[in-house]
Parts: sequence; C-alpha cells; structure tokens
Amino acid sequence: MMTRHQVREHLIKLLYMNEFAGDDMPSRMSIYLDEIESLGEDERWALETRYDAIVKCYPEIDGKITQTAKGWRIDRMSRVDLSILRLAVYELVFDDSIPDGVAINEAVELAKAYGGEESSSFINGILGVIAAEKNE
Repeated sequence: MMTRHQVREHLIKLLYMNEFAGDDMPSRMSIYLDEIESLGEDERWALETRYDAIVKCYPEIDGKITQTAKGWRIDRMSRVDLSILRLAVYELVFDDSIPDGVAINEAVELAKAYGGEESSSFINGILGVIAAEKNE
C-alpha cells in the first residue's frame, strides 16, 4: 500500500510527463503505472482518477498560479515546479479532505526532492498566498 507522499510523487511525475507527452499521454501513463511494483488495481484507479481530476482543473489552477506568481508566466516556470504547484493548488482549492498545511508542506518537501535550489521557497510563497486568500 502506497503512502500519501508516494501517491503525490507519482502524481507529480505523471503531471510532469503530461507536459511533454501530448496525445500519447494515455499510453505513457499506462506504461508508467505498469512499472510501479505492487501497485494494486484500487491504487491504480485512484492515481488515474486523481490525475484526470487535476488536469481537468488546469484552467482554474493555472489562473490561480498566474494571479499569485506576479511577474512569472507559467510558460517560463520550471516544469517540475509547475507540476508540484498544480498538484498542491488542486489540493488547496478543490480537495477539502486535505488540510492546507499538509498540502503546502508536502509540496515544499517535493520541491526540495525534485526541484531546483530556489523551488521550495518559490512554491511555499505562492501556496501561502493562495491558502491565505482562500481562508479570508
């Protein structure tokens, strides 16, 4: 059974892959998920469902990111940072089952593991503003 952190890691990898896969994403996702050892059918379904939900919300998610990251255009952001941000903004805005602090902390940890030197502070700053606006 995967931890929530492992689920998030796989999701950011799938979101990152989506940046480059285009129409080939369904087959690439299938290959990727097939290679995860001990991935049960329920976990596979959960990953696919959550991925689809996030991608469907891209217009709203990207709007929030653009509005908050003043001076940063989405097409100029690191694809890794953007994938982490998209997952975290989805969790902050569309998933009430995840506390804001958990979503932000997980995103910062993922940024430290996968992003660049400044990624964690960049992501923390954007998510902090979005969470504050949400709770006003």
